[in-house]
Order: sequence, then C-alpha cells, then structure tokens
Amino acid sequence: MASHKKRIAYFYHDAVGNFYYGAGHPMKPHRIRMAHSLVLNYGLYRKMEIYRPILVEDQKMTMFHSDDYVHFLQSVTPDNINDYSRELQRYNMDVDCPVFDGLFKFCQMYTGGSVGGARKLNQGNADICVNWAGGLHHAKKSEASGFCYINDIVLAILELLNYHARVLYIDIDIHHGDGVEEAFYNTDRVMTASFHKYGEYFPGTGGVKDIGVDKGKKYSINFPLMDGIDDQSYQSIFKPVMGKIMETFQPGAVVLQCGADSLAGDRLGCFNLSLKGHAACVAYMKSFNVPLLVLGGGGYTVRNVARCWANETGVLLDEKLSEEIPYNEYYEYYGPDFNLHITPSNMENHNTKKYMEDTKIELFECLSSLPKPTVQIKQMPRSIDIEGAMEVKEGDPDVRISQADEDKMVTDEREFYRDDKDQDKPTQMQFA
Repeated sequence: MASHKKRIAYFYHDAVGNFYYGAGHPMKPHRIRMAHSLVLNYGLYRKMEIYRPILVEDQKMTMFHSDDYVHFLQSVTPDNINDYSRELQRYNMDVDCPVFDGLFKFCQMYTGGSVGGARKLNQGNADICVNWAGGLHHAKKSEASGFCYINDIVLAILELLNYHARVLYIDIDIHHGDGVEEAFYNTDRVMTASFHKYGEYFPGTGGVKDIGVDKGKKYSINFPLMDGIDDQSYQSIFKPVMGKIMETFQPGAVVLQCGADSLAGDRLGCFNLSLKGHAACVAYMKSFNVPLLVLGGGGYTVRNVARCWANETGVLLDEKLSEEIPYNEYYEYYGPDFNLHITPSNMENHNTKKYMEDTKIELFECLSSLPKPTVQIKQMPRSIDIEGAMEVKEGDPDVRISQADEDKMVTDEREFYRDDKDQDKPTQMQFA
C-alpha cells in the first residue's frame, strides 16, 4: 500500500478535563487532559494541527437524538434534579449516568470534536482526525447508557455520509458498540464491526449472529470474545476480519473507536492487551489510506489510558515514542517505573484457537455473501453544518494551544482520591 505523510488534525478542548462524574465513578474526563499532556510533552503537537472544537448546539444533536431527550440534558442540573424524577427514570439517568455540573456542556465539547473531525475529513483538509474525548458509543436515541449521554460517533458518521457513499465503524473497546450498531442496524451505507467481551458483561449485546436487518442485513459484524485475550490472539482475528471488510465493503471513510478498557489491568476490563497490541489495530487501519476519524472511548485505569492514546497519536504520526515518559504535570501517576509501555499479566486466555477460527470462518461466510451496497446519494441526511467548527472565541482559530493556556488548566480536586483501593491514586503524592 502506498505510504505518504498524513495530514493530521487533533481536536482538544482545554476545559474537557474539568468535568466530574462524581465520587467513586470510574469515568474520569481528567484522563483526556493527562493524555493531552503526554502529547504535548512528547512533542507530538508540533507535527499536527491542533484545533479547539466549538460546542455543538442542541439542534445538531437532534439529527439523531430525540428532541425531548436533548432538552432534558440541556435543562437538568444537580440543583433541580428533584424536579425531574420521572425523566431520570425514562432516560436511564442513574448511578452509571449521573447528572453532574456542566453535563450538557461536556456533551457539547466531546461531540464537537468528533463532528468537527468528520467535517474536516469531508472538506479534504486532513487525512486523519483525532478526538480522544469522543467515542461514547453506548448512548441511544432517547436514553443515556454506560457513562454515555450523546452519541458523538453516530453524529460524526451522519456527517461523513453526506460526502461518502459508505462509512465503516470499528470498535476495539472491551464493551460492544451497541449504540452505534443500533443506529445503523437497517442500513447498508454504514457497516459496524465490534470486537468485544461477550457473555454476562455490559451491555450484553453483540452476538456473532447479530448481523443487521432489512437493507442492513450482514452489515453489522460482531466478534464476541472471552476473558484474557492477548496481543497475538487479537491480531490473529482483527487483521483478517478487517482486511476482508475493507475488501468487500470498500468504505469512503473509516471511524475507529479506540476504547482503552481492552488493555491489560483496566479497572473494569478483563482483556490482556499491551499498548503495542492495541496500537497495532490503529496502525493497520491507517495503512489503508482511507480518511480516518480516530476517537477515544472507555478506559478506567487513567494512567494507562493516557499512555495508550499518547502512544497511538505517535503511531498515527509515524513517531516512535521514547520508553521513558517525559516529565509532565501528572508525572507521579506513572510510577514506580515511569515507562510508557505496560506489561500484560499472566491471566489465562479463554479464547481457544478453535473458537476464534470458527468465529472468523462464520464472519467470512457472512462477508462473502455481502450484497452490493445501494448508493442512493440523492436522499442524504441533513448536514451538520458546523461552519467555523475550529473557531475559538478567544484568539486565532488556527493557532496551536499555547503552553500558557495549558498552564491555566485546573483539575477538579475531587479527582484525586485518598482511598488506597483506587488504582489511579498517584504514586507517593500527597494532597492537602
């Protein structure tokens, strides 16, 4: 495959790390700031265009989500939550999906980066766009789910469909990408491919026989996995399956969700991938030279999430990062070794060679009989018109984020737990 220097646009909002789901909640937006700090201190920012996404307006969100659900997210706050008891139940807002300060603004920020990246790809101004704050794949049309409120991925794909006949979505999060699959389950213009833990595990969907309906039949590809899958096993299925999909579906653009909870040692995960094994998926999809939108997702051991996404930013840039993590404001998190890469455990891999081979053959048979996609470009979804998506209210929209601005970032003090059981407690770090 021909190789050329990719033009990469990186979306980051300096306030995204300020949001706080609540005490003890595993989802920590602070991890995005930590990843960004590594991107800065490894010097990767010099090789990309860095953009601050605008906040996506409510009417843009209703291209997928229901009006009443978006209005609820816009209206509810921790102060008035008692006025919305019925809606909280209706929209699945519970312990997993709490109401917290600035909830709607948080949704606007992470969605803005994903939709802005899609728009930039459509304009031909970048080959790859990155938004580590995005990738919240569980959100449904009218309900929150699995720490996700607005499905930025669906909205980004809808934007891509305005310029591309076919879009491929790939999910390497440990959890099934159910929200995205459900949104496009009956269309042949979007293929979804998810590699995930299956069986008594959230969200409980994504069996190998879940292949879509109507026009979308055979356009949903699921590879259900069991505990302990390692790098070698994962690549033995990912590359052949994705190679076959690229050959048969021939997408005009690819969206890759890089949830880091599939890494070894994740707080909520049970896979055994190293950073290299995870990044190999990114490198492989990059090699096809198709417009690529790269998003974040799950990941709950925050120091490893930051390592993962910084490393994969380097992979996209063809930059090999030094094993020794550069000094940064979160340096203590990476002790005691302060190395970039993590060591997988010796946990048992419950995915037998026979199981993986049998599942792969079943998926190949499905893909081999794939109908030719219909290309009806006349009736396209409404465009998400975010002209000026890269505009910043203060300063030049095309100026990279300065170190001065970086220094102004303030982290919610409650992110630093004092509980010894919290995996993310910084090493030998004291807080007043």
